Amino acid sequence: MALLLSSHVAASMVGGSMSRAVFNLFGIDTMLVPTVNYGRHPGWGPPGGGKTEAEAFSSMIDAIGEQGMFSLTDIVLTGYFGDAGQVSIAADTIDRVRRAGRQHDGARAFADHVSVVVDPVLGDAPGGLYVDPSVAAAIRDQLVSRADLVTPNLFELGYLTGRSLTDLASMVRAARALERPVLVSSLPRHGQIGVMYVDSREAWIVTHDRSPDAPKGTGDLLTAAFATSMLRGASAREALEFATAATVSVVMRANQWNSPEMPVVAAASVLQKPLITFQAQPI
Repeated sequence: MALLLSSHVAASMVGGSMSRAVFNLFGIDTMLVPTVNYGRHPGWGPPGGGKTEAEAFSSMIDAIGEQGMFSLTDIVLTGYFGDAGQVSIAADTIDRVRRAGRQHDGARAFADHVSVVVDPVLGDAPGGLYVDPSVAAAIRDQLVSRADLVTPNLFELGYLTGRSLTDLASMVRAARALERPVLVSSLPRHGQIGVMYVDSREAWIVTHDRSPDAPKGTGDLLTAAFATSMLRGASAREALEFATAATVSVVMRANQWNSPEMPVVAAASVLQKPLITFQAQPI
């Protein structure tokens, strides 16, 4: 069971909508508590809908806990937040889920402990932050320290660490400064783009051709595919190779079909069995 604290976007396969689809396609049930309810990705124009107020956000989580679902939770994944108050509620929720997990070992379907994945949705280059600075600071200060895996893009890694990322070595050092496993996307590599996994013992990178026509949501898909792969017993290297191949394969289908959104469900066959393979290289 996955508890998703992220966005719900009706017409765009991004955020929690993406995470839910990917987890479900790999046989993992989900509980999505929306931080926002939008009609479409804001990149397309006014998204409609709005932010989930803190009281409603908190009460939905409380109801999940009262139903006994915390003890069944294998993984908590956090994504986009509408305000800093939601981040504080998410941090408290992570602690509550972990306490429930320790009290009910063996209740979960996939994991022997609760995993926490923090996708720090903050911004991107060259535009910078696209969330309020208070949200970015709260994610950095309250969620990263609770994570078993952090999945920033390159801009977000720089923000979280306050470091200048000028080459691969500096990126690895920055990732290790977070003192937990890190999956970093959007690394420029000799005209291609890279995805890097780093922990205290190992570092791996996969590179692939850029796709200028990729729909929105590639980072969300990558994170969800990596997390589901790890839940199913893959090593970090295997999960990196699989998640990258799955993401690229779905983008290939989107381009083939001229799809403005990521066709994750329609392209489920290539998500589950990617069209291509990658071999991660050690750093």
